[in-house]
Amino acid sequence: MNRIQSLLARRNPAYALEQAFYTDPEIFRTDLETIHYRDWLFAIPACELVKAGDYVTYNVGAYRVIIVRGADNQIRAFHNTCRHRGSVICKASKGNTPKLVCPYHQWTYELDGSLLWARDMGADFDPKQHGLKTVHCRELAGLVYICLAEDAPDFDTFANIAGAYLEPHDLGNAKVAFESSIIENGNWKLVWENNRECYHCGGNHPALCRTFPDDPTVTGIEGGALPAHLQTHFDRCEAAGLPSQFYLHEDGQYRLARMPLKEGAQSYTMDGKSAVRRWLGRSPFADAGSLLKFHYPTTWNHFLADHSIVFRVTPISATETEVTTKWLVHKDAVEGVDYDLKRLTEVWEATNDEDRRVVEDNQQGINSPAYVPGPYSAKQESGVLQFVDWYCATLTRRLIPDAVAAE
Repeated sequence: MNRIQSLLARRNPAYALEQAFYTDPEIFRTDLETIHYRDWLFAIPACELVKAGDYVTYNVGAYRVIIVRGADNQIRAFHNTCRHRGSVICKASKGNTPKLVCPYHQWTYELDGSLLWARDMGADFDPKQHGLKTVHCRELAGLVYICLAEDAPDFDTFANIAGAYLEPHDLGNAKVAFESSIIENGNWKLVWENNRECYHCGGNHPALCRTFPDDPTVTGIEGGALPAHLQTHFDRCEAAGLPSQFYLHEDGQYRLARMPLKEGAQSYTMDGKSAVRRWLGRSPFADAGSLLKFHYPTTWNHFLADHSIVFRVTPISATETEVTTKWLVHKDAVEGVDYDLKRLTEVWEATNDEDRRVVEDNQQGINSPAYVPGPYSAKQESGVLQFVDWYCATLTRRLIPDAVAAE
């Protein structure tokens, strides 16, 4: 651990991180243990769990998790590990089941995790002592978050702030129109750094740049007075009942702002027009832009007038990351009538693949012994610097025993 602390201590704040942060398995394990196993992680949109017994499984590092809707309509999360001899219980990525049944010896659990039945365990066996181990789980305006820590950090502050921004998008009445998962052969921090700037957009994202502005004030972290064009947009949206004002939490972990698209653009489509005829949410006008929300370490999101897109970042190894994207539309929107699936998804399908290539090229270059961290552009990469600052500050604070005890 002293080696990692030494790397953090000698970091040049205006420059990219040293090679080890993107390649070293020890630092990758530290990232998981220090961040991903301790913070709230976005898992799924709640609309994936419509009926009692609907479940989704999600793996984070060494942990396997079941997220399930109970008979009481509450969404809960459990470790996907039988309390008998540890077998995985739910092997599919998603499904519906009246009970959670271990395939090994058929130990059977209620949807609330309590043990219902275990064969031939003797008269002194107490099923109440062998329910599934719970994972902290919270639903926020249609988004499900989990936390793997024994004691979860505060969630309410984030929920109270973000909930007001999310409420007009009515995610409780959404459905997943399409989802994709890709593996990017790059460190999870490179995936985030690429997301946090549009310095690369003009040279890499022709479809996205039809509607998304490559204005650094949109992706960056503004200090002081906002540019006039952003404040005008915020004021117009706020007056119409859409919380929009730029908000960055004091520790830098999450940000919300309803940013304008390019002039005349309504949605992420090749022609800039709305992608879905039956809108998801209650926006009073089509050109409300996109509510951009990020929450480290797992999610960034785009909430538009007509539909929403949620992204989930899951680290796999020091040089592999899964990026899952889900397009949400109104639950009553009919494919082929209210939206064309190709038109809905083609911009971000292309953008995701382009970002995959960019991240992989970045990783390959960093792997070279010739790599030396270069300086960030203060104008174009303030968002990248903000992410890296958050990462380094979080790691430093949690790796120092006195600081950990004080948290």
